Amino acid sequence: MRLRTRCVGVTLAASLVLVAFASSSFAQESGSGPVAVAVEELPEGPQPQFPFAASDPNGRETALLQNQGAQAAPTAGGGQDSSSSQSTAPLSDAEKSQHDKAEEQLKAQEHQRVAGVMATFNTTTNKDALPLSPGQKFQLFFRSSIDPWPFLLAGVVSGIGQADDSYPEWGQGMQGYAKRFGAAYSDAFIGNFFGNAVLPIVLHEDPRYFQKGTGSAAKRFLWAASSTVWCKRDKGGWGPNYANVGGNLIGSAIARVYYPASERTVSDAITDGLTVSAEGIVGAEVIEFWPDLARHYKRKHDEKLARQAAESDARSAAQSTGTGKAAKQE
Repeated sequence: MRLRTRCVGVTLAASLVLVAFASSSFAQESGSGPVAVAVEELPEGPQPQFPFAASDPNGRETALLQNQGAQAAPTAGGGQDSSSSQSTAPLSDAEKSQHDKAEEQLKAQEHQRVAGVMATFNTTTNKDALPLSPGQKFQLFFRSSIDPWPFLLAGVVSGIGQADDSYPEWGQGMQGYAKRFGAAYSDAFIGNFFGNAVLPIVLHEDPRYFQKGTGSAAKRFLWAASSTVWCKRDKGGWGPNYANVGGNLIGSAIARVYYPASERTVSDAITDGLTVSAEGIVGAEVIEFWPDLARHYKRKHDEKLARQAAESDARSAAQSTGTGKAAKQE
C-alpha cells in the first residue's frame, strides 16, 4: 500500500513540474595574501675575545666559546621556527580561498529551481565544482530541508495517502492528514540528514548531482539514473554512492518508530529505503532534461510569436492594399 502511494506521489510531483513548465521557463541560474610573520630580531651573541682568551692560562677561552654556542643555538632555532611559519601561512590562505570559492558556488546553487517550484540546491552544472567542507554539506542539507518545496511535496503525498486511506490506523480528517504529513516530511528530513550530510562527511562523498547537460539523450539518461548509486568523491574521483543508499535505508529504519505497527518489519524498512532510492532516479532525470524542455518551449513560443507577427503584418498589408485599390476606383 505504501509503495503504491509513494509511486503515485512521485508521478504527481513530476506532473506538477511539467504543468508549471507551461507557464514559466527554467530558472537557473579572496582569500587574503600570505600572512606576514613578524620576526623579532634577537641580539647577537658576544664575539669571542681571542686576545683575552689567549692570555688566559686557566681555560677561559673554552668557557667563552661554549657560552657563545649556547647563545647562538636559540637564535638558529628561532630562525627555523620563523621559516616554518612563513612556509605554512600560504597553505592556510589557499585553503581559506578554496573554502570561499566553494561557498560562492554553493550560494549560487541555492537559487536553482525547476519551473520556479522544485528546489535543485543539490545540483551543480560545474563539473569542476570545488568539494564542500563538512559545514557546507550541513548547510546545503539544512537549506534544502527548510525550503517550501519539501513541504509542498509532503502535502501532495499526504493528500494522496488520505484519499487512498493508506494506514487506516491513522484515520481520516485533519488528524489523519496531519499524521500522514508529519510522516512524509520526516521521511524526507531524516533520509536527507543521513544521506546528504552525515554519511557524505564520514565517507568523504559529494552529496550533489553533477548535471551532464551534453551528449546523447541515452548517455544522459543513464548518467542521471546512475547518480543514485554512483557519486563524486571529495578528492575528485568517482565511486559507489554509499551515502545516498545508506541514508535512505537508515531513514527508513528510523521511520519504523512512527509508522503503524503493521509497517515495522525489516522487509518494510528495506523496501521503503530502496523505493526512495528509486524515486531519486525520477528526480535526477527531471533535473537533467529540464533545461532541454525549457529551451524547446521557448523556441516554440518564439516561433508562435513570429508567426502571429507575420500574419498580423500580412493582414495589415492586405488591408492597406485593399484601401488603396478602393481609393483608385473612386
